[in-house]
Amino acid sequence: MQRRHVLGTLAATVAGATTPWAQAQDAYPSKPIRLIVPLAPGGGTDIVSRLVAQEMTRQLGASVVVDNVAGGSTTIATSTVVRAAPDGYTLLTGTPSMAINVGLRRDLKYDVQKDLQPISLLSSVPYVLVGGPSLKVRTLGELLELAKAKPGVLTFGSPGIGSGGHLAAELMQMLTGVKLMHIPYKGSGPALNDLRSGQIDLLFATSPAATPLIEMRAVTGFAVSSLRRMRTLPQIPTLAEAGVPGYESASWYGVFAPARTPKAVIAKLQGAIHASLRVPSVTEAIRTDGGEPAPTTPEELQAYVANEITKWTAVIEKAGIKGI
Repeated sequence: MQRRHVLGTLAATVAGATTPWAQAQDAYPSKPIRLIVPLAPGGGTDIVSRLVAQEMTRQLGASVVVDNVAGGSTTIATSTVVRAAPDGYTLLTGTPSMAINVGLRRDLKYDVQKDLQPISLLSSVPYVLVGGPSLKVRTLGELLELAKAKPGVLTFGSPGIGSGGHLAAELMQMLTGVKLMHIPYKGSGPALNDLRSGQIDLLFATSPAATPLIEMRAVTGFAVSSLRRMRTLPQIPTLAEAGVPGYESASWYGVFAPARTPKAVIAKLQGAIHASLRVPSVTEAIRTDGGEPAPTTPEELQAYVANEITKWTAVIEKAGIKGI
């Protein structure tokens, strides 16, 4: 009788210890969720994040509030999320810089693969290799022939050293053996302006910026960086089609939480993200941004980020790019 009483007391104690935590997960979310965007307002990352946050609010029944925390090539925002409580109330919109920084920066105070929990990719956005009016060639094959004939003479711009556009061009050089001169800018806008005026020859530009200029014939679209042709520029081949087998690079957005966030919370967030990506207004916004909705499982996003880290670290090392 005494043994039965002790076992019953122990069972009640265990149940009492676990029930509040289980109830907390079941009740999630019970307060606003902060989605940190690591860039300034107004760009594609911010626009897509806000639309997804708006739909997630409807799905979850709690506000998902976008907070722009720019600076440090996305490291400030990433550090903020890494240090946050792993309760599902602080999330991050990750970008390629998250993977690039691993090979570029020696000052990181976190481990991307250990300190963040992937939830889902949102979209993948290819670059477009465009040429200015100073170039008289019209195809990628002709461009590569010209570059090989004049090593180090043709110039390409980028939004800055170590940016996605910079590394996209370095990857092309590695795979083709051509040598171009890099001209870094403080942002994509100034680089695009100098491309149009003939100050530089080439640029891996984002689709929204490049498409209207290609349609106006102000610049020449040589190829897109994805494995498939873009819906918005179906006439332009991929780099792989046009003579650079195996080439692939893209900008992307994905949602992450602090490591050790409960699986039940991650599953609920993943479900809300996937439902949001199916909403026509969100799908259309992503396609206007030049991408395609790309919902994934946490495991798929984890593998994708690991591959991005491996690829860009190798490019950075082979190109001799000096980081911080």
